[in-house]
Amino acid sequence: MSNQRLLNMNTAIIITTINPPTETIRTICDKLSSPLIVIGDNKSPEAWSYDGADYYSVPRQSEVLPSIADIFPYNHYCRKNLGYILAARQGVDAIIDTDDDNIPNEGWYLPESSGEFETVPADKGFVNVYSAFTDMHIWPRGLPLQEVLSGNANLRGQSFEKSFRKIGVWQGLANGDPDVDAIYRLILNKPCMFDVREPLVLGRGVVCPYNSQNTVTYKEFFPLLYLPCYVNFRFTDILRGLIGQVILWAHDAHLGFFEATVFQDRNEHDFYKDFVDEDPCYRYPYDVVETVKSSITPGASVSEQLVEAYEALALKGIVDGEKELPILKLWLAELPQ
Repeated sequence: MSNQRLLNMNTAIIITTINPPTETIRTICDKLSSPLIVIGDNKSPEAWSYDGADYYSVPRQSEVLPSIADIFPYNHYCRKNLGYILAARQGVDAIIDTDDDNIPNEGWYLPESSGEFETVPADKGFVNVYSAFTDMHIWPRGLPLQEVLSGNANLRGQSFEKSFRKIGVWQGLANGDPDVDAIYRLILNKPCMFDVREPLVLGRGVVCPYNSQNTVTYKEFFPLLYLPCYVNFRFTDILRGLIGQVILWAHDAHLGFFEATVFQDRNEHDFYKDFVDEDPCYRYPYDVVETVKSSITPGASVSEQLVEAYEALALKGIVDGEKELPILKLWLAELPQ
């Protein structure tokens, strides 16, 4: 497939990095016309620069976003939140999340934001979308461990009817070293090349974790980009995605997955440290979904429902409300509505 539609869309791509310009950065800047915003951190090289990348060092972040730049913890993935605000202020229609180790394929593309898509029927609960794209025994980071061997969660070999769906978020897969949990890496650690197939959309009440590595969020749902600051690094985008799916349903919108359009040449990780940091991913997924479902007000805005969700999760002890809620509210105030 051609990347022409991606080039023609009014999008911005957001990356945060502590590395010198990687092959991912070079590929995006040299081959794609979408603006690339790169958010630095204290560990980023002081002289970071690449032609075509709009780089924001820590001092520049404070200059352009003086009211909030310093409230986000340093040396933390959540500083990517600043990039979302900068992109939204450019008036883009979609924001693409990726990481500096996800190399776009030659045919990097985006499916349409609405249309007739194969759809997993409603109220199926947690599913393993990876199983619809490969017959390997592999599952996404954040899938409850109870579902890893569950027949209900396995979609392999199933056929799904097409129905018209509005998409709020697309998750593109990644070949090579895709987003899996540390248990998979500690025990199996096999590379994966996903099948090429049509996009698959999750019906209302169907949940699969999604990440921030090859992910498209449309303008109406930009508030759902917020990455929580005071949870473990390996949980922040998973928590974001679990909250987001429930709020999408409240606005008659859906999460969809499409074929791998990037190759992940993963930065070095300590698998056991990842396992420790992923503890909330294993303990909280069911609680997060049920808490958000029971806490948001029908008819409220996306931003209002997001605050309600975090307030309820704070009462459950899943997030630190005293730290997280003030930052969330300040961030939302800076995000164009």
